[in-house]
Amino acid sequence: MSRGGPEEVLRLANNFMESRVLLSAAELDVFTVLNSGPLSAQEVAGRIGANLRALTVLLDALSAMGLLTKGGETYYCADATSILSKDAPDSVLPMILHAAHLWKRWTNLTDVVRGTTASKDEVGPSWSPEELRAFIEAMHVIAAPRSQEIVTAAEPSSARAMLDVGGASGTYTIAFLRAVPEMKATLFDKPEVIEMARERLRKEGMLDRVALVPGDFYQDELPPGHDLAFVSAIIHQNSPAQNLDLFNKVFRSLNRGGRILIRDHVMEPDRIHPRNGAIFAINMLLGTLGGGTYTFDEIETGLSQAGFTRIRLFKKGEQMDALVEALKP
Repeated sequence: MSRGGPEEVLRLANNFMESRVLLSAAELDVFTVLNSGPLSAQEVAGRIGANLRALTVLLDALSAMGLLTKGGETYYCADATSILSKDAPDSVLPMILHAAHLWKRWTNLTDVVRGTTASKDEVGPSWSPEELRAFIEAMHVIAAPRSQEIVTAAEPSSARAMLDVGGASGTYTIAFLRAVPEMKATLFDKPEVIEMARERLRKEGMLDRVALVPGDFYQDELPPGHDLAFVSAIIHQNSPAQNLDLFNKVFRSLNRGGRILIRDHVMEPDRIHPRNGAIFAINMLLGTLGGGTYTFDEIETGLSQAGFTRIRLFKKGEQMDALVEALKP
């Protein structure tokens, strides 16, 4: 078998076990509790309101997995896992909690494929303002290290007016502005996210170079007058028709000679490479009505229908970091 035989297949079937241990620990906020110092299982149980026997088994499993350190009868977070505490400045806990949300969605996969349960139009969970902020912050922690690589590959030096569509807290906007000191930018996102971007841009000393425009790209037109539009990790959540609508809006937002730059999974014609893109397509199957991961030909078709020319895939990627560009003639 291509997976390496029965042992490899069985290992794959059982991978969910360690994932579930991590997700449950995150939901119980175990890592935040133990990030301040060693505690016994009984002390942790008292703080989070848990069954002592069950919690002890969970803590031992986390220690065996290397996510906690056990010394005698106490447990504590290793340095490498402090990012799982909600108090850490570089916390990824909101992303782990998002994965726990996806767990519930993915349990419906069999029924969705059978056709007995419909996919839900729910790209993300419904969050409180505090949860949304934590998630956007975690996205920044993950995106920031790779943003420079993306911007360097994009070669934006000739651009002077950039539009960041759905730009979140400004991770990529900041990277583009650092690369091109003469550039100014417009960041377009929902009103509650725009305020988070305002804070980050102020801290970076770049607020005077960015116009913050609240809106919803599914409903609203995009601001005009740009020579570069960055569409990052968006097209996978859309149907082809929704992407065509978005491409049309981007086309109208660009000056003549302007460029659209798309960052996303771009699938090979066989639709099984890159592997991460094929698996991510399942996530979109379960969480959107028409989203998925697209081949270059499919992306090219939509861009061409919107009026773009000189369409090319100039960077392949395994981690949603492929880049497609096109020009407005």
